[in-house]
Amino acid sequence: MNALANFFTRLVNRYMPDPLVIAMGLTVLTMLLAVLVEGSSPLDVTRYWGGGFWNLLAFSMQMTVILLAGYILARTPLVDGLLDRIAGTVRTPFAAIVVATLVGTIGSWLNWGFGLVIGSIVAQKLALKVPGLHYPLVIAAAFSGFSVYGIGLSGSVPLLIATEGHFLQDRMGLIPLSETIFSAPLLIASALVVLTLPLFNAWLHPKNPRQIVEIDPTTVAIPFEPSLAGNTEATLADRMNHSKVTGIVIGALGLFYVGLRFSDGGSLDLNTVNFIFVFLGILLFASPARYLAALAEGVKIVSGIIIQYPFYAGIMGVLVGSGLVVSFAELFVRISTAETLPIWSFISGGLINILAPSGGGQWAMQGPVVIEAARELNASLAATALGVQVGDQWTNMIQPFWILPALAISKLKLRDVMGYMVLILGYLGLIFSGTIWIWGYLAA
Repeated sequence: MNALANFFTRLVNRYMPDPLVIAMGLTVLTMLLAVLVEGSSPLDVTRYWGGGFWNLLAFSMQMTVILLAGYILARTPLVDGLLDRIAGTVRTPFAAIVVATLVGTIGSWLNWGFGLVIGSIVAQKLALKVPGLHYPLVIAAAFSGFSVYGIGLSGSVPLLIATEGHFLQDRMGLIPLSETIFSAPLLIASALVVLTLPLFNAWLHPKNPRQIVEIDPTTVAIPFEPSLAGNTEATLADRMNHSKVTGIVIGALGLFYVGLRFSDGGSLDLNTVNFIFVFLGILLFASPARYLAALAEGVKIVSGIIIQYPFYAGIMGVLVGSGLVVSFAELFVRISTAETLPIWSFISGGLINILAPSGGGQWAMQGPVVIEAARELNASLAATALGVQVGDQWTNMIQPFWILPALAISKLKLRDVMGYMVLILGYLGLIFSGTIWIWGYLAA
């Protein structure tokens, strides 16, 4: 297995460019496919691309906020201190890989933005404390926990189809979380990932000491902590900025509203998740000045996503405008039965995600096709919808978009970790495809 990991690492080191270059390359590839497969004219394809470039600004902001809120929560004194204590108990590289995977997985199940960040932070802390730990692998292991985000509490598709007024409600109704995230097949899949993925990742650790790349401590950013200590001329405005009363009151008010929302029958959707994490971060930081300092650091982490999301929105514009995504989804639908539609939705969802890495945006394109097929074939609506979501989260392991925050925190390059991500993709493919295949047969 180490030889295989080394092979993929050498391969990507030689041929894989930076994520922005990959996004540009995927743009050209999608435009060519639209011309060659769908017969669209180059001028029309260019119009689709430019017209779609800014179509996901609202969704982009939701994704940016959830990632920023996750980063800020991970940097609160309470959580950061807990991570220090966890890292301080680890002594061996094997244990470090296991811990980083567990933290990233559990965090991503609770909230993908939180897990994406907290996994990378604890991996970095472990790399500083554990001698002989291969830094690229521990970062890859922490990111691999992101593979459960879509079947966790912030999964975009299950939250969307459980929300009153979603765009497919007239065709599929509302599907409660008890039939998706909290269904037996997905709970078992989540448990399998939690129990086995840490061991698989630890197995990948290099045995040859000469192949181990340890962390360079000089690359670790120290979070800025504003303070009034020693400032004898602090103004009233300064004291207000640092007052813990403001943060505690506003943070508590935000969480009180969430309680009212649920008591009034409100559901857990993406905006509610963002609301909870924003105000929980404010409450735990208390001082507005410290919160803003963490926010400034967090903006650096999400900068790559901010500029790259429009490129993928442009790709979606081409996929939708040319009809390429419908043709691609229908190709799998035509060979499906009631029992196999979920697994083909999983495969097509994973492949489309390579071009358009957005659970919510991808569902907007692919959802109408697979749900109409599920109705005609009398297949399980829940299994079919979650097949798309699980396929999306599966190929995120090699889609270079969502790993950008981990790379920004770790100061590593994509090629440093991608060899390990290919192997992790293969292992998770066994768990996820098996789950969706069995679910399709049980639910048909």
